[in-house]
Amino acid sequence: MRHFTGGFLLAFLITACKTAAPIVQQTPPKPVILTLGNKAFTTDDFFQSFTKNQLSSDSAQRTDVQSYFELYTNLKLKVLAAEYEGRDTTEAFREEMSTYRKQLAQSYLTDKVLVESLAAEAYQRMQEEINVSHILIPVSEYASPEDTLAAYQTILSLRRQAQNGEDFAKLAREHSQDVTTAKAGGDLGYISTFSVVYPLETAAYSTPTGGISQPVRTKFGYHLVKVNNRRQSQGRVRVAHILVRISPAANEAGQKAAQERIDAAYARLQKGEPFEQVCRQLSDDVTSKTNGGILPMFEPGRWVPAFEDAAFSLAKPGDYSKPVRTNYGWHIIKLVERKGLDTYTTLGPALRQRVTTDSRADILRQSTVQRLRKEYSVQEDKALLESALAKADTNLLHGQWRYAEQLEPNLQNKTLVTINKQPYTVNQFFAYVRQRQQPQRNPVLATAFGNNSTTGAADHIVGGSPTVAMSRLFDRFVGDQVIAMEESNLDKKSPEFRALISEIRDGVLLSQVMEQNVWERSMVDSTGQKQYFEQNKSKYRFAERALSTVVVAQNDSLLKQATSMLSGRPPYQLRRSAAPLLFEKNQTTLTASLRETLFDILVVMGTNPDYVVEVSGSHDPTESDSVSAGRIRTVVSYLQKNGVSLNRIMEKDFQGARPGGTKETQRNVAFQYFSNAKEDVAKVVNSKYLLPATAPRPEGNAPVGVTIITGLFAQGDNPYLDSINQWKVGNTTLHRANKAISVMIDRIEPARTKTFAEARGTVINEYQATLEKQWLAQLRQTYPVKVNEEEIRKLVK
Repeated sequence: MRHFTGGFLLAFLITACKTAAPIVQQTPPKPVILTLGNKAFTTDDFFQSFTKNQLSSDSAQRTDVQSYFELYTNLKLKVLAAEYEGRDTTEAFREEMSTYRKQLAQSYLTDKVLVESLAAEAYQRMQEEINVSHILIPVSEYASPEDTLAAYQTILSLRRQAQNGEDFAKLAREHSQDVTTAKAGGDLGYISTFSVVYPLETAAYSTPTGGISQPVRTKFGYHLVKVNNRRQSQGRVRVAHILVRISPAANEAGQKAAQERIDAAYARLQKGEPFEQVCRQLSDDVTSKTNGGILPMFEPGRWVPAFEDAAFSLAKPGDYSKPVRTNYGWHIIKLVERKGLDTYTTLGPALRQRVTTDSRADILRQSTVQRLRKEYSVQEDKALLESALAKADTNLLHGQWRYAEQLEPNLQNKTLVTINKQPYTVNQFFAYVRQRQQPQRNPVLATAFGNNSTTGAADHIVGGSPTVAMSRLFDRFVGDQVIAMEESNLDKKSPEFRALISEIRDGVLLSQVMEQNVWERSMVDSTGQKQYFEQNKSKYRFAERALSTVVVAQNDSLLKQATSMLSGRPPYQLRRSAAPLLFEKNQTTLTASLRETLFDILVVMGTNPDYVVEVSGSHDPTESDSVSAGRIRTVVSYLQKNGVSLNRIMEKDFQGARPGGTKETQRNVAFQYFSNAKEDVAKVVNSKYLLPATAPRPEGNAPVGVTIITGLFAQGDNPYLDSINQWKVGNTTLHRANKAISVMIDRIEPARTKTFAEARGTVINEYQATLEKQWLAQLRQTYPVKVNEEEIRKLVK
């Protein structure tokens, strides 16, 4: 018996030794707050979604737990329906999610500390502007070590000469191959943050005034940077300009004519004519002349130096420069507004975005790749890599490299690099090269040898070493793979990323099923719309309304101008004219100069679709009536052939002398603009309106003297109409808040029920809500809803 007991205990112990395992703490299941059919949703999932909603910047979206739970349930029901239909398995869905995933992953892959550091550095540099010159010795990005060394030695030699007293500007003129600055002694003018590539910017900000930097390597080659001067930030300015363009091919007579035009414009300004008026009549900048020549706000480094120097030298708004010559032509520049540098709190978001998209992005990528290479083991087959790189030829530098699909046995499907135990073959790398290769695009290099380059020089320009180019692509290939690997692991590493991707996924599926079951159906189901309208007809009514035009002006004079122009039926005369065409005696044909004048009219008519142009012709006493008629026909035919329809042209033949003109000016065709749009009346009045000197200038292109609003207004739609005790047809003049107002009532419409066409937009919105309610009721039957009330009570507390 004792033997049996001992044997039994021994057997028990042996069995226990075989089956016993380390004690593992069992993670208790997460509490479920909602079940839809067979799918459960935990309290944590719901609470995370609810918390995000509460933190939303849009306070209108915030709600309490119970209300949000209802919204959450409806959302999950719709997503469940989409999953049941297999919408999350389609190729289109996978592609869309892949795009969203890559976009979202960027912020998780980028070194946020480095981004902040670069943004702060950029802001610090923005406090100062630096006047610099540079010398460029071009060398290909893919240059061989020998070519790189040769360029480096050349730039070092030039630096020694400059330090030994040689004039830097002279060295730049003789040796620099930056064709845009060499003739000017390498002068880049004043630069600030982001105005040049980051390595050059860093060299400028790191070199003392009067000093010459060490050689700086960029994708263009090697540079020397000389710092000529420093100044505090000039901030940003908004200017207006009058431009007299000079063609690059203009001869001496053409250049003289341009200077005479700009001098005439300057003389008119000196006599007191408004800048906006002179600009509108004389400026060749068609994009800005209609708004008084005003340009977008800019900081130093955005325009050519001569233009910037003149703009930033203007002391106060309203001051204008003497004529300034640039490579575009002659300018007269007026200061409109000057702003200092905003705080870092204000500029920070834009700077963080900017540093991720300019040349600093390369630094951010290198930082990310270096970090990930430490995390994911990268093992390269050096010997195999050398063999693979040897397959590069000069076609790679032109972006035209090809390879045989069946490689040599020593390369075919051989593992070139292993990343985190994942092998990548030579074939995969070559496919990557073929897809990513690009011809070199370096305009500095392309012009460095002139237009008469020999074939050898051209090859050198495209240049560099194919092996070096292939090696750079290999580094890029490895970097892309480790980034892709990190991206695929973000779900495991970041709960926040996982939650956002889940939210985006649900949003895409929700959009698809809502489109099919609610939005599209409500739009195409005209029978259902009309039935819903008939059932709820009493809801859709117009109150009493007045068909009115409301003119609000800064003063009585402007109000009188606007209402006078609006009197009568359209088209309204705009009191805006174009330059007349002056003809020789008995001439009816268009010369080249006359056609050039007509081009301005084509531009105006093209950019103002409601305009109508009146073409009026006259002749001197020695010409017959048929001459003025012929001139009008010629002009109208030209306008019609160039896109101005006949219904936008009015003809007026004086059949003789035009009132108030000299004999020479009678032989002309003149132009007056009209418009069918009241808004154009406001634009014309505003174009002539000058703000009082003490008034603040609003943000935007031009001061606003008059606004014109037309429509059918009910009580509560317009405050000026509301202030009239009893509406009646006619004009009422008001004065409110230092404004002069004219309310012109053309017709009063009594209250009535809307037609289906008038109510259709509201009907569709309400019909959508009805369809959605019906659909959700069906979903609740298909996927029974089970709510854990105890969990909700815990959250409510």
